[in-house]
Amino acid sequence: MSVLLEADNVTKVFSSGGLIGKKRAVTVALEDASLVIPDAPPTIIAIAGESGSGKTTLSRLLLGLIQPTEGCIRYKGKTPDEMDRQERMTFRRQVQAIFQDPFEVYNPFYKVDHVLTTPIRCFEPGTPKAARQRMIEEALQQVGLRVEETLGRYPHQLSGGQRQRVMVARAMMLKPSIIVADEPVSMVDASLRATILESLLRAYRELGASLLYITHDLTTAYQVSHSIVMLYQGSMVEVGSVDRVIKEPKHPYTQLLVSSIPLPNPRRRWGEGAEERAPGERGDGRPSQGCKFADRCPHAMEICHQQPPPLYAADGNRAAACYLYRDAPALAPEDVKALYLVG
Repeated sequence: MSVLLEADNVTKVFSSGGLIGKKRAVTVALEDASLVIPDAPPTIIAIAGESGSGKTTLSRLLLGLIQPTEGCIRYKGKTPDEMDRQERMTFRRQVQAIFQDPFEVYNPFYKVDHVLTTPIRCFEPGTPKAARQRMIEEALQQVGLRVEETLGRYPHQLSGGQRQRVMVARAMMLKPSIIVADEPVSMVDASLRATILESLLRAYRELGASLLYITHDLTTAYQVSHSIVMLYQGSMVEVGSVDRVIKEPKHPYTQLLVSSIPLPNPRRRWGEGAEERAPGERGDGRPSQGCKFADRCPHAMEICHQQPPPLYAADGNRAAACYLYRDAPALAPEDVKALYLVG
């Protein structure tokens, strides 16, 4: 199997600049995360978890916007430091980003045309003006935007949904191999979410682009993804087939999130059946040095507070970082990466 993009045991630590005693305060945003996107066939991987779980940090590492503290990111077997100029340009073109906020990515002094013409000038500088215009118009039409109502306007003259669809069009226009979509529908109206997700799925079906779909919404993750990784406080707690993870969650954190999904049943109270301790609730009051979810977990055991659990092979194509499954074999990093290669 040829690997296109991979994260190999990546950890990212941010320094806050302050001091705790004589040590500099740090935040571990991501810890020992592994992920692989094959060259073929294309796949859709969801990265899910609550706010602050490390989803955006992982996406920015994969895009090369920040560098890992430990581990490495490789594109076609090379880290960014090992690439020459041409290889870096290829990486920038083939791995495209769609960010969460459809307004902060625009320069308010430029018309929206600028975010569409700039990539063409950078990656295809010899393209004639007529061909550039045709590329832009086709991309806008693919995401359901009218050319005459979009081009020539400033960002503030478009709705949030229109601005986000322009960014989807920009990504698709370059025919990338991978699209990293960081919460692409969280800040648009519910009526437009299906349109944006359908545009991303069109890139997968028609362009053969793999999607890394980062979200806190397990419903859409289940609808569009092949495999999923659940993050909690920067750690991978469950990985595998999205069908198994959502329908039969193994890790207590995943079970909590799935049970919180509202169902169209007026007789069922929202959150009913979600068993959880209050954060920090432990018999002896000691902070946990092991599993990060231990102080909230209804199944916490003494070992859970002593050392972090590895990912155990809970079943055929899914793993969970929980001592409830310690009788199963612990997975090596290469085995963890294989869990993404489903669908």
